[in-house]
Amino acid sequence: MPLRLHSVTYDAHDPARLARFWADLLGREVVADAGGLLLPGDDTQVGLRFVPGTAQQVGPDRIHLHLTSASDADQQRTVATVLRLGGGHLDVGQRPEEGHLVLADPEGYAFCVIEAGNRYLAGTGFLGEVACDGTREVGLFWSVALGWPLVWDENEETAIQSPRGGTKVAWGGPPVAPKLGTERQRFELAPTGTDQSTEVDRLVSLGATRLAVGADGSVVLADPDGNEFRVRGA
Repeated sequence: MPLRLHSVTYDAHDPARLARFWADLLGREVVADAGGLLLPGDDTQVGLRFVPGTAQQVGPDRIHLHLTSASDADQQRTVATVLRLGGGHLDVGQRPEEGHLVLADPEGYAFCVIEAGNRYLAGTGFLGEVACDGTREVGLFWSVALGWPLVWDENEETAIQSPRGGTKVAWGGPPVAPKLGTERQRFELAPTGTDQSTEVDRLVSLGATRLAVGADGSVVLADPDGNEFRVRGA
């Protein structure tokens, strides 16, 4: 795979607090990373990165995480941990009969704790899914970009997963909410066997659009849905 999904990056008013929240919840270490704080992933679990940002949330965020549960009691333990660490419940109109619970981290980013027995996320690990707002086209783009096979492709909904398993990345299909304001979350990619410029050219050939070069040397692009992402330099 010429590109690795280095992290899902979050803008935060207090990156240190948010990194510590997610590190304690996921059982990971926090490491400094080019002006941000990284919770490294591995071959099967996606990394999370937190950087300074002042943009306010305008409308629903286009990315949220799904955490898995081994049992009903395990789900409740996760919720209790979230509340103890400074997160809270979030009402997005979910019905009482729905098994997942919607919560928010200390910066207001929504995430779900999925009920036990969910077969779709079986074997994915604790960070089971990165759920995105997006079209089927963008799911196909990311499958080729990362070299991750499609593991779901029905009714305009798509999901991909590393060949090694673990965290799924999914797009919910239409209707796709319009983009409002500055995006506070984005994918960051790292070349693994080729150079940055080669990979940027490949992504453009697949349908990405060049936007800018960041102060850190990363190349900023947009995927076919217009979502910003970055390819890191050496």
